[in-house]
Parts: sequence; C-alpha cells; structure tokens
Amino acid sequence: MARQDSEEEAAEGPGHPHANGYLPVLGEAALGEVGAELQDGPKAGCLALNGGPLDSPVAPSETLTGPQTPLAPEEETQARLLPAGAGEGTPGAEDTPVPRIALSALRFVVLLIFSLYSLVNAFQWIQYSIISNVFEGFYGVSSLHIDWLSMVYMLAYVPLIFPATWLLDTRGLRLTALLGSGLNCLGAWVKCGSVQQHLFWVTMLGQCLCSVAQVFILGLPSRIASVWFGPKEVSTACATAVLGNQLGTAVGFLLPPLLVPNTQKNTHLLAHNISTMFYGTSAVSTLLFILTIIAFKEKPQYPPSQAQAALQDSPPEDYSYKKSIRNLFKNVPFVLLLITYGIMTGAFYSVSTLLNQMILTHYEGEEVNAGRIGLTLVVAGMVGSIICGLWLDYTKTYNFFMTGYLPLGFEFAVEITYPESEGTSSGLLNAAAQIFGILFTLAQGKLISEYGPLAGNLFLCAWMLVGIILTALIKSDLRRHNINIGIKNDIQALPIDSPTDQEPKTVMLSKQSESAI
Repeated sequence: MARQDSEEEAAEGPGHPHANGYLPVLGEAALGEVGAELQDGPKAGCLALNGGPLDSPVAPSETLTGPQTPLAPEEETQARLLPAGAGEGTPGAEDTPVPRIALSALRFVVLLIFSLYSLVNAFQWIQYSIISNVFEGFYGVSSLHIDWLSMVYMLAYVPLIFPATWLLDTRGLRLTALLGSGLNCLGAWVKCGSVQQHLFWVTMLGQCLCSVAQVFILGLPSRIASVWFGPKEVSTACATAVLGNQLGTAVGFLLPPLLVPNTQKNTHLLAHNISTMFYGTSAVSTLLFILTIIAFKEKPQYPPSQAQAALQDSPPEDYSYKKSIRNLFKNVPFVLLLITYGIMTGAFYSVSTLLNQMILTHYEGEEVNAGRIGLTLVVAGMVGSIICGLWLDYTKTYNFFMTGYLPLGFEFAVEITYPESEGTSSGLLNAAAQIFGILFTLAQGKLISEYGPLAGNLFLCAWMLVGIILTALIKSDLRRHNINIGIKNDIQALPIDSPTDQEPKTVMLSKQSESAI
C-alpha cells in the first residue's frame, strides 16, 4: 500500500532522500504541480516514472532491476497517446494549456439531424423493392431491373468508400455530412421527373445519386459518436445514429405499399400515387439539407473524452491514410470482424431486397403485409440496438453479443482499432457488407426463382452460422476504453533501486502498468 508523503517531506532540500523511503508520484491531479517543481528545482535523488533520474541519459532499461516485460497492447496504447510527464498537456504544467473535457448540448442536435437524413436515405433504398411487382408493371421491366435499384446502393459503395473515407479523415465531418445530405436531396428531386412509364433510366439515375449519398452517410455514426459524445454515451449515440438508418428501412417497408397500392389497371392513378411518394420524399430531404447547413458543426469546442483529447493533440502530419488502411488489415480481430459483419449485414440486405418476392410467391396480392413483415423485422433489430447500446456504455462486454451487428459492429471496430480513424474502420465494414449483400442477393434471388424461398433462406442460414462461429473467435481488445479509463486506475507502490542511493526506493504506478516491470 503506497504511503503519502507529508508536506514537510515534500519541502525537504535538494538531494535529501525522503525519510519514509518513498518518491513523489505524478498523479492526475498533482502531476503538473510536481512536474513544474521538478523542472525548476534540483533533480538529484528523484526518479521519473520510467525509473531513471530526470536528468540522466541512462536508458530506462538500465535503471530498473531485472528484465522488462513487453507492454500489453492496452498499456502500449496508453503510453503512446496519454501524457506521461510533466509539462505535456497535464493539468497545472507551466506555460501549457489545460485540456478541458466537456460535453456540448449541440451534440443532440447533430445526432438528430444526421439520424433523420440517414432515415430518408434508407427509405429511398428500399422503397422500390418492397413493391417490386408494382414498379415492374409500371415501367415494364423485369424483377432483376427492380432488384438493381436496391443493389446499386451496394455496388456504388465499394469503389467510392476509399475516397469518401479519405475525405472524411482529411476534410472533416461537416463537409462529409453536407455531401451526404445534399446528394440525397438531389437524387430525390431527380426521381420526381421519372414518373412516366418510359423513364425507368431517370429513376435509376436518381437512385444512383442517392446511392452515392449513402457512401457519405453510413460511415458517420461512429465518428459522430466519438467526436461529440462522452465515454458513457458513445455506444448509445452510435446505436442511435444507426437506428435512424434502420428506422428509414422500417418506414420504407411500411409506407410504399400504403402510398402506392397495386392499381396497375389504372395507370394514371398509379402514376399519381408514385408522384406523391417521390415529391413527399423530396420535400423532407430538402428541409433536412437546409438544417444540415445551418446546425451541423464540425466538432464541439472541447473534446468530450480523454481519447478524443489525445487524438486532437496528435500532430496532423503524423496521419497517413494508406498507413491507417495497412494497420487495419494487419489487425487480426478487425479482419475477423470485417468478414462476420459483411456476412450478417449482407444477409439483412438480401432479405430486405427480396422480401416482396418471397412473400408474393405464396401470398399473391399481399404487398401491404409484406411491408408489415419487413417493419417487424427492422423494429426488432432497432429495439436490440438500443438495449445493446445502453448495455455496452456501462459494461463494454462486446463478446457477449452475436446479433445487432449494425450498431455493435461500428463501435467494436473503433474499440479494437483505436487510434485509427473511425470513418476508415466503419467504411471498410460497410464495404464488406455491400459486397456480401450483392453476392447474397444475386444468389438468393436465383434460388428463389428456381427452387423457391425455402432454398434461398437455407442458403443464408448456412452463411450466418459461419458468421456466428467467426464472431466467437474475435479477441476483445478495447483500446479506446482503456485510454478513457487509463488515468483513473488505482495506485500501487512497487520497489525499485535508485541509481543515486543504494537503499530501495518506491515509485507508484498504476495497476495496469504493474506487469511492465
């Protein structure tokens, strides 16, 4: 148990050993004060946290007794990113501004605006597929053409994710949000000009614009959560941001069958109903784009967490996008997560795209009920997302969850890849999901058309089993969490030998760093 030095002992003359055989420790509160004293005063007989004299050129390994054990990944991350000495951004250090950690009330506005325009983008993704038979009859095209109105979202994402994440990392959150919301609005208005039976290519053009907008949307939940929300809120915030997209899918399942009933015998009425849906979507998209311009800010005035403060203190020139990509693919847990996230989310994309065809195979004319089934599917996932987000904010037990990949995958990726960019890790996860989504949709669609819905569903079940097994193999190395709690660890006293005195001295270290000596 470490003993605290008295004020008299701390005031003793230079070079005088402490009577109790203990050295001063740079705690979180007193780190700057003691560090400033050591900088100006004599340094004889005092040790830095690495065990050597503050003015000694001797390497740390030569001042410790016995061989050193390599740092654990969590300790290495803390040592690299957290301030470890006086005068390095610690409270009270002379001539050094104190990094303030605070939460901004604007964070809820940013989260709400993003969630809403993400909702509209997801609505536009699924609005064709859930009434695919209606659009097939209106435009006079095959079911595969309608399927591609959904798959174009997946196809566009894969090649565009790398420039999009580069833009997010180098130009920031606000510009990326403006592009996502603006392109979503533009695509909605283009669709308004496609409500004629020979203008299928125009509706495809509008959908392509919306699919490009999606590239600037899907990677933002984890970035918004990290930049704007504190450690106790970050998982819930990310889940809420993803929730907006899921809610859009739910609304996309529910509203189109109600707004555009199957009235193919009355083409004029059908065109009017489609036009109503398109113009309504455009109006909402425009309003949200204006709100994004007005209220969506780059970042709060003060960082919301220790992890964000450490990242903001890092020199910008140290960041390399290519190096970040390489680091991610060298991270084995992240690669496993990449595969499992792709399988699970890709299966959801496939089911969402083909749900109408599966239901109508056995229940003709039940477009509305097909939408309700899709709504139930998504709402169940939304409830799970909220519960999981709240639970993870207080427990960080990611390995206990095999479902809820949309919100959990993003947050888990940020945790195991910190300090790599949230946008890059999220973008790669989404790219994997889109690739698997295209493959699963094409394969399941073929199986449904030739062998029926059961064969297609068994195909997906087999792949999801593989995903569950791989998920169980992922090592839970919560690096960002360790940064946030690193400065709050309890203190222990460990004896070391002083190079200026043969009597054993004691330096107090955190429990987490104890294994390093």
